[in-house]
Amino acid sequence: MKDLTPPRDTLDPIEVASIDEIRARQLERMKWSLRHAYENVPMYRQRFDAMGIHPDDLRSLEDLAKFPFTYKDDLRDSYPFGLFAVPRDQIVRLHASSGTTGKPTVVGYTRNDIDMWADLVARSMRASGTRPGDIVHIAYGYGLFTGGLGAHYGAERLGCTVVPVSGGLTERQVTLIEDFRATTIMVTPSYMLNILEQYRKSGIDPRSSPLNVGIFGAEPWTNAMRREVEDAFDMHAVDIYGLSEILGPGVANECVETKDGLHIWEDHFYPEIIDPETGEVCPDGEMGELVFTTLTKEGLPMIRYRTRDLTRLLPGTARSMRRMEKITGRSDDMIILRGVNIFPTQIEEQVLSIPQLAPHFQIELKRDGRMDAMSIHVETAPKASDSEARTASAQALAQKIKDVIGVSTDVVVGPPGSVERSQGKARRVVDARPKE
Repeated sequence: MKDLTPPRDTLDPIEVASIDEIRARQLERMKWSLRHAYENVPMYRQRFDAMGIHPDDLRSLEDLAKFPFTYKDDLRDSYPFGLFAVPRDQIVRLHASSGTTGKPTVVGYTRNDIDMWADLVARSMRASGTRPGDIVHIAYGYGLFTGGLGAHYGAERLGCTVVPVSGGLTERQVTLIEDFRATTIMVTPSYMLNILEQYRKSGIDPRSSPLNVGIFGAEPWTNAMRREVEDAFDMHAVDIYGLSEILGPGVANECVETKDGLHIWEDHFYPEIIDPETGEVCPDGEMGELVFTTLTKEGLPMIRYRTRDLTRLLPGTARSMRRMEKITGRSDDMIILRGVNIFPTQIEEQVLSIPQLAPHFQIELKRDGRMDAMSIHVETAPKASDSEARTASAQALAQKIKDVIGVSTDVVVGPPGSVERSQGKARRVVDARPKE
């Protein structure tokens, strides 16, 4: 792989500023954000008043812990525009969730918000090893999902040539990557596996592809998957993090020279880690739920937004700003099976450790009598699809899950192509248990 470390003189000065300078800027911006939310969003005024707290009570960054949390349901309850902090005619862009579990969550951006977003995605892409003039293949979904347009504006801001493919039509994706000679791809990690599979079906050696950088986000993925993709393509695979309630992609990003966690762009977002049960703030280095406060957003300020993502905060390395570890899972997608906490990323890691298995899987939860049970649906790699190899790999995976995670599970090994493919975010868990 090429050395794509960005020259230090191309970084924004704040990326390598002193911790004291970063904290001073955060405090100044946090005071503004709290007051902006309090004065312009009725929900925040009511919550602050109910707790007897006022923006003027923030005298240090630690004082933020006195303020109330914001939850995803608050956006649903305020549907569509109830949390906007500016008049609606100052909102230049709307994005929204799919609304599959109820009313969608709607987010809005002012012109300044869009500019800030583009700047931060460009900063993230540069940290990933992408350079002005590179051809960027964007296979995130466009539309109301923030991934496609967020990546698009950032790539243009960096000075790249953008190929706005969106998701799906995997054979065409490979053709365009090869014909246009894309050097960076931005895509969900699960869909990148589909693209890898298509390369092999097409008889093209993925290591000969023009890709140098893959920027993967929108779903948790493991270092084992990183190794899978990097070895297959001879490219760098880096993690980008974001969520629409806070901004979209570009809240945090790995640096290509270290790949040791995602540097949070702390000049725009203040992170906390809390105990998911008690809400108490945890010290840096301790695992818990990630909470964000926006520091510069005009259209939709978020005060102590509970992301439900589980991680921990670590000191900066390649940049001064703190890092967050790769997301291990979400407090709301954790599977509790016979008293054992399980995350899909733990299953993924074990699947990827068995060479005879392809990197596709799906977890099925079901009811066996009065007990919950779990099946793992996987498939063989193309060269290991005979019945003997399938039996051996099923036994190996079941044993690894038992040894590492501590639960017994059924493993169903199918032929190549038998596991559901994603055209965007993967559907990792199917809950087939009867509804109570």
